[in-house]
Amino acid sequence: MNKIVLEEIGLTYTSSQSGAYALLLSEKGSKLKMPIIIGSAEAQSIALAAENHKGKRPLTHDLFKAFADVYLINIREVCIDRYLDGVFYAELVCEKDGLTTVIDARASDAIALALRFRCPIYANEDVMTETGIVIEDSEIEEAKDGDENKSNKGEVTLKQLQEQLDEAVENEDFEKAVILRDAIFEIKRVETDENTSK
Repeated sequence: MNKIVLEEIGLTYTSSQSGAYALLLSEKGSKLKMPIIIGSAEAQSIALAAENHKGKRPLTHDLFKAFADVYLINIREVCIDRYLDGVFYAELVCEKDGLTTVIDARASDAIALALRFRCPIYANEDVMTETGIVIEDSEIEEAKDGDENKSNKGEVTLKQLQEQLDEAVENEDFEKAVILRDAIFEIKRVETDENTSK
C-alpha cells in the first residue's frame, strides 16, 4: 500500500446551523484536498488539539492520551486506509514495549489522536486519488477569513462541493460525482441528526 503524508489544512463550516464541519487534509504543496465531514464534537476536539489548548476538564481524546501515557503506549502513526460507502476508515499504529499493534478507528478520532501524540497522518494513495477534490488555497483562505458568520463560511464549502458535483456529472466523471454526492449527503445527514437532537 502506497501511503502519502497528509497535513491538516483546517476546519470549515459546511452549512449554517448544522453543526457539521469539513476537515480538510492535503498532501503538502498539493491542491488536492481530502474533505472529511465530521460532527461538532469531533471538530472541537481536533481544533483544540491543533491549537494546543488545554480545557478545564479533559475531552475523550485527552483522556485516551493520558491513559496511554500512564501505560507507556505510543501511537506511532495513523493512516486513513479505506473509503467505503461514503465513510472514511483509519488505523492507529500503536507501540508498547517494542510490540506494534494496529487498531481500527474512525478517521476523525484517528486525526484527533494524531494531533495529541504528534505523530504523522497518512492516507492510502488510492483513497486520496478517489476522494480528493481540487480546492485552491485562496478559496480556503477566503472561507476562513470571510465574515465570522457561520452561514457565510458554510456556504462557500457547500457551494464548492455542489459546483464540482455539477461539473463531474457534465464531464461524465461518475466516480467523482458519487464521492461528491456522498459528501453532500453526509452534510445533510449530520444536519438532520443535529436538529433532531436539539
